Amino acid sequence: MRVRVVALLWIGGLLASACATPEAAASPASAPAEAPTVATAHPMPVAQQPTVEYTLITGGGTGQLVFVGVGGSIDKQSNPLLTANPGDVVKITLVNGDGIQHDLAIDEFSAQTGIVDQQGQIKTMVFQVDQEGEFVYYCTIPGHRQAGMFGTLRVGAPASVAATGVSVVRPPADLPASIGGRAATIVRVDLTAQEVIGQLADGTTYPYFTFNGKVPGPMIRVRLGDTIELHLNNDMASGFQHSIDLHAVTGPGGGAIYTQTKPGEETVFSFKALNPGLYVYHCATPSVAHHIASGMYGLILVEPAGGLPKVDREFYVMQGEVYTAQPFGTQGAQEFSMQSMLDETPAYYVFNGAAGALTQDAFALHAAVGDTVRIYFGVGGPNATSSFHVIGEIFDRVFPFASLSSPPLKDVQTVTVPPGGATVVEFKVQVPGRYILVDHALSRLERGLAGYLYVDGEEDPAIFSGTPTSGSGH
Repeated sequence: MRVRVVALLWIGGLLASACATPEAAASPASAPAEAPTVATAHPMPVAQQPTVEYTLITGGGTGQLVFVGVGGSIDKQSNPLLTANPGDVVKITLVNGDGIQHDLAIDEFSAQTGIVDQQGQIKTMVFQVDQEGEFVYYCTIPGHRQAGMFGTLRVGAPASVAATGVSVVRPPADLPASIGGRAATIVRVDLTAQEVIGQLADGTTYPYFTFNGKVPGPMIRVRLGDTIELHLNNDMASGFQHSIDLHAVTGPGGGAIYTQTKPGEETVFSFKALNPGLYVYHCATPSVAHHIASGMYGLILVEPAGGLPKVDREFYVMQGEVYTAQPFGTQGAQEFSMQSMLDETPAYYVFNGAAGALTQDAFALHAAVGDTVRIYFGVGGPNATSSFHVIGEIFDRVFPFASLSSPPLKDVQTVTVPPGGATVVEFKVQVPGRYILVDHALSRLERGLAGYLYVDGEEDPAIFSGTPTSGSGH
């Protein structure tokens, strides 16, 4: 207990003294028993003194997994921007402020503090910055970077590499209304193949192939017995031929043999919906996997006669992979990597087209306590199987492989969906809060694969109650 009190008093003294220094706190006169560890990124003369110093404290009283600045212009800032000039010797002091295991690293300079795992423990790293640019400092403990423990070290005044493109994200509530009990009829569907430079992540763009400018393409909704007349246009500005294969089609190529469409041209074919279910459609022009990985996929729902039972909320979500030549998190304009695709090593996993798209306020799912939610979920792929799961919910009804003519499974936690496959899940939301859509191959969460479902309404302590804690990976 005495050691803990001394450590807490020392942190308080550090924070107080830091406010009076230009940039970071001076070393305390009386520090915890463990001596600071120094990690040197590049060999340098022992006599060379740091020209830039910063102190960061983990948590910093925020209750979150972040680094908080101590002193000077970064004081009390979460994950503050650190700056230096080429040739500077940088010293970063890391203080454990939350009693959780952490460290701090900057890969490009081979700099790492080593682990601090006790409250009040300090470690430092000293390294020389010999290149201009922006570099990520982060905690290497699994999951901590993804939970928010990262920031930027800017060396010099690098040219901006951040890139901006159009949004390709299809809002999950953007789907047609229920068919209901109408009779079978002729339905015309118009799709346009469009190639766009889209926003893959903050500051990062990618050359997408799309149906109608969004990923996934529009959800097509018809009923059993309908005849669908499909018109595929290929935008004049396209650089590639495009086509469509609908898994709801009975016939060679699913329509692909009739729709190999050159830029500026239109193709047409028709088919009859003979089987109810939820089916994937995608481009089927070589390289088919390249076109799919670049965003050319969607879902077509064939409702049974009489339609589907009414629910309060319906959502349209698809999972895909993006194969870039540059590593995950690289800013700027990215390029497609054929080798990464052949190796099945995507840099990004995405819901509805972009990294973290459905965690953004504009695209999150919303419901109210008491609502019954139905999610039409599909996997464009082209390679990875999904283990679809909503953290904090249980699927009341699941239609495996999207077979709507089979009895649903009940009380399911996670459902397997193969590439080129789909499912329909239904559940009633009974507790307010934020629920996270994931593929339970959870390392994919750290490559952009997550979505939020926000549920508003009154608490029900009989179902769920407790005292919140900090540090959850959810």
